Amino acid sequence: MSLTTFMRRYSSRQTWRALGAFSLVIGAVWQLSACAELDRNAHADSLAARAQPAALVREQIATPQFVLTAWTRIAQPGQPIDVYIEGDGLAWLSRSEPSLDPTPREATGLALAAADPAPNVVYLARPCQFTPMALNPRCAVPWWTGKRFAPDVVTSMNDAIGQIAARAPGQRLNLIGFSGGGAIAVLVAARRDDIATLRTVAGNLDDEYINRTHGVSAMPDSLNPIDAAPRVAAIAQIHFDSDADRIVTPEVAHRFAAAAGGHCVSVRTVPGMAHDGDWSSQWPELLKIAPRCE
Repeated sequence: MSLTTFMRRYSSRQTWRALGAFSLVIGAVWQLSACAELDRNAHADSLAARAQPAALVREQIATPQFVLTAWTRIAQPGQPIDVYIEGDGLAWLSRSEPSLDPTPREATGLALAAADPAPNVVYLARPCQFTPMALNPRCAVPWWTGKRFAPDVVTSMNDAIGQIAARAPGQRLNLIGFSGGGAIAVLVAARRDDIATLRTVAGNLDDEYINRTHGVSAMPDSLNPIDAAPRVAAIAQIHFDSDADRIVTPEVAHRFAAAAGGHCVSVRTVPGMAHDGDWSSQWPELLKIAPRCE
């Protein structure tokens, strides 16, 4: 119904009452959205503050494509840096309805970073997560749905990681990616020559296979990490999955390992852990399992 038709149909008093009610609804929706964003940011800041041996400090890293949010701790520039990459976050509200803000409700990647006792730890959120949309006018639904592994996304993440690497000159990086962050970790590793190790946790290492398995749309605008498997095959890496994960099943990591071949790729299954389970509670022990080429 057009506004003109609406105005003609109702009396002046009815019209303004209806418009007032409509404004109240819109205001309430905006307030709920703003509160949800604040809650997600507050939860992340709380996680970062509890990191040991020292807190992770929030910052923003500008790249030509996106402004990315990071939490960092560089205490010993003469040591390697552990770089954590977040999952897809709140990309979808349902199978058919995308979110308007992909900031994760529970930042599993950040929880993993906070559980890492290394002196140099960096957590990198994905494009449009945690960063005010005003700083990222390019942000729109496709960048956290069908284009979430697009070349521009990988380029932005790689650029930010390059800026991080410059803070510890000559040191190598250990990449760790959770869920969709595992895909980004692989795609970034394929572009760099300073990666010492690669770890993924419930990593989306074959998005075409996963989307087909779940009966959801393909992502032709995104890169598929399994296609990069041969290019990262010489990096010591370990991929953690779980027999209780119904989203990224253990077959995914094994498909990736088979595509990579060689003697540097291993898969470890953690029993009973759901995809969005409490991976961080086991992470200090899992970190002790060092990736190696055998």
